Amino acid sequence: MKKANLLIFLLMPLFCLAQSTVKLKGKISGKTTLLEWAGVSILNAEGKIVGGTTSTKDGTFDIEIKKGTYKIEVSLLGFTDYKKEITVEKDTDLGTIILIESATNLGEVVIQSRKNTIEQKIDRVVYNPENNINTAGGDALSAINTAPGVVVKNNAITILGKGTSRVMIDGRMIELTGEELNVFLKSISASDIKNIEIISNPSSKFEAEGDGGMINIIMKKGARNSWKNTTIASYDQNKYGIYALRNNFFYNKNKFRFSASVNGKTGYKKIEENLDMYFVEGPSKMNVITKLNEENVSGKLGLNYDFSEKTTIGFQFLKDKSNPDFDSDIRIDKYNAQNELESYILNESFLDRKSGNQTYNLHLITKLDSLNRKLSFDVDYFNYDSKFDRDFIANNYSSDGTFVDVNQSGRNISNQEIDNLSFKADMEHPLKAINLSYGAKVSFTTSNSDVVFFNTITGTPVLDVNQTNQFKYTENNQAIYISGNKKINEKWNFQLGLRLENTQTNGFSKTLNQETVNNYLKLFPTFYSSYQKNENNSFSLNYGRRIRRPSFSLLNPFRVYISSNSYSEGNPFLKPSFSDNFEFAHTYKKILKTSIFLNSISDGYGVIFTANPETLTQIVSRENYFKGINYGIGETYSAHFADWWQSENSLYFLSSDIKFIKDINATPVNGLQVDFSTNNTFSLGKATKLQLDFNYTSPYKSGLYDTGYASSLNIGFKQDLLNKAVQISVLINDIFNTSYLKNDASIVNGVRQVYSQNESNRFVRLSLVYNFGNKKIDVNQRGFGNEEEKNRAR
Repeated sequence: MKKANLLIFLLMPLFCLAQSTVKLKGKISGKTTLLEWAGVSILNAEGKIVGGTTSTKDGTFDIEIKKGTYKIEVSLLGFTDYKKEITVEKDTDLGTIILIESATNLGEVVIQSRKNTIEQKIDRVVYNPENNINTAGGDALSAINTAPGVVVKNNAITILGKGTSRVMIDGRMIELTGEELNVFLKSISASDIKNIEIISNPSSKFEAEGDGGMINIIMKKGARNSWKNTTIASYDQNKYGIYALRNNFFYNKNKFRFSASVNGKTGYKKIEENLDMYFVEGPSKMNVITKLNEENVSGKLGLNYDFSEKTTIGFQFLKDKSNPDFDSDIRIDKYNAQNELESYILNESFLDRKSGNQTYNLHLITKLDSLNRKLSFDVDYFNYDSKFDRDFIANNYSSDGTFVDVNQSGRNISNQEIDNLSFKADMEHPLKAINLSYGAKVSFTTSNSDVVFFNTITGTPVLDVNQTNQFKYTENNQAIYISGNKKINEKWNFQLGLRLENTQTNGFSKTLNQETVNNYLKLFPTFYSSYQKNENNSFSLNYGRRIRRPSFSLLNPFRVYISSNSYSEGNPFLKPSFSDNFEFAHTYKKILKTSIFLNSISDGYGVIFTANPETLTQIVSRENYFKGINYGIGETYSAHFADWWQSENSLYFLSSDIKFIKDINATPVNGLQVDFSTNNTFSLGKATKLQLDFNYTSPYKSGLYDTGYASSLNIGFKQDLLNKAVQISVLINDIFNTSYLKNDASIVNGVRQVYSQNESNRFVRLSLVYNFGNKKIDVNQRGFGNEEEKNRAR
């Protein structure tokens, strides 16, 4: 009953009536000609946009607003923004507004007005990547990697000091994670990205899932009645070669908008892994060399139709298919206490892997009045399937290379399918006293997986019931949220939010006859405040509580064997972890930002490499085994050292205090981490740019692991041709091959284990971009509503 009363309270503002309105019109012009497509925004006293439009071919515009006092802002690329306070009591004609051109010729270099590369807002940092050459002809993943305070490493996207981050497009989550997420991001052209938002503490409007904040990719939008096509071809050369070709088409005519994209990639990448285990009897050293097939095909289709000026209905369909087969050669050397080689194992395996996902989204957006009260509905369906079939044989050899016997031989077949259906409603409701937003979401998820293992050591497949499992997992989630924003005056701004999530889960292992049930109701508050002391100095303070739910595959108690004494398994009893995030920041002249942050984690879970010194075996498991805090201080600095030299720099000092809440026979380690990056763009002429980037992460200790340093030096070159219709770029990434994970050490049961992984980060990329059309594009990108569930699918 209490939930019903709360829902009624949240929905009551839907029935508020709009007040009478008046018309505001005018004309936009340059010094010599009328200007089309100029953006006109009307802001109230709190700085909230309450109306807006674009100028027509003859420079005119027309807006309906309530009577009152406002600020009008007019902007157009290549011109200085126009701002003025106005009072409107009746239909008003502002006459002709003259915009001043902002281009200045400086010999060979042309400097034009542009958005700040980094902009600090109350709850996020906005990064504009268009000037970084290393993103030219590249993809969304490479663009994210250039954002301040963001690191992309080993299939994880991390906001420094926060942890692994979720990724959104236009405010909607991408429902993938890990390698699958990276594949999807690589199918998006960086040239279609307007900016990237780094949200360290997401508001209550977003799902509470994810302890590492969010990355929001804002896609470019432009003029009506237009079409545009972009074709991008690239070739990466590492040890092997990778070819990529993608095409994006956009069409916008009157009330109809259409977008379509097709992306394909093929080629190979070398991955090398090393794991050393130091037993008392002598060390065991494993080396794995994998040739990974990067084959992938994806596509996207989007349709939108405006029933009226206030109501839009749309549909999106996304499909992705990957076939990342790989051959692996595994060698395990076993030494005695005198470090002399006694024997070794050679394991040859081939994995036939296929995965794919398809997403359907139907949405309705309607503006209720001229005050921008907006209601939106989303219905989403998501399906993900993954299949792999792995054949392997591991043979024992003596130190002189003499064959001894077969250590293990098997065939491991695994299938997983995830279905999710969700419904979501959001309301933006600006009031005189406060700007409100509220909404609700329900989600239903089913995950089915089965693992079959055949022992083939005799040459005839024999089913091993101890390594065969069927697992079904269901998860239902209901959520409501409310958020309010209030600008007290020109200096103070506050935002407060609350999200309530109710979750029911059920995991059942048919083979083990084991059922795990978990139900919980949790509140997730958020708070933001900002203070503009003067033109040069601003301060902000924010707080948010988050939850990190395990991905579906981690809950499945299956085993994957590398050899007879090494395997990995899931954990159906794995529980979500929770985090409380605090951040205080100071920004000076919009070029220097200092942030102090703290992240408190409870019931933290992760991977544990457990070595058993009695049986000389290794088990890779997942457990809720730690709690603690991560904290640090960060500096970001944007500078123009010369008219031709733009530089973005960051320096972070990070530390942690992690304690173990589970007896894993290990001692936590904590220490200082230093992270430094500098991105530099040099304008060599009107159409030529050079990019020089460097980043460095010091060795550090945190919790169970002691990790070595990583660094990367990248050089890029871009040449624009045919008035930017064609772009040719070259990127040399990780010149010295030092950006990979190295010496990731842990000590469990008194056994020291050291792991390294190199995924061919050193490569040369040649890319060609070709744009044609009328270069005016206005295709709205719609995200999907079942983001949290898809984000946890692997």
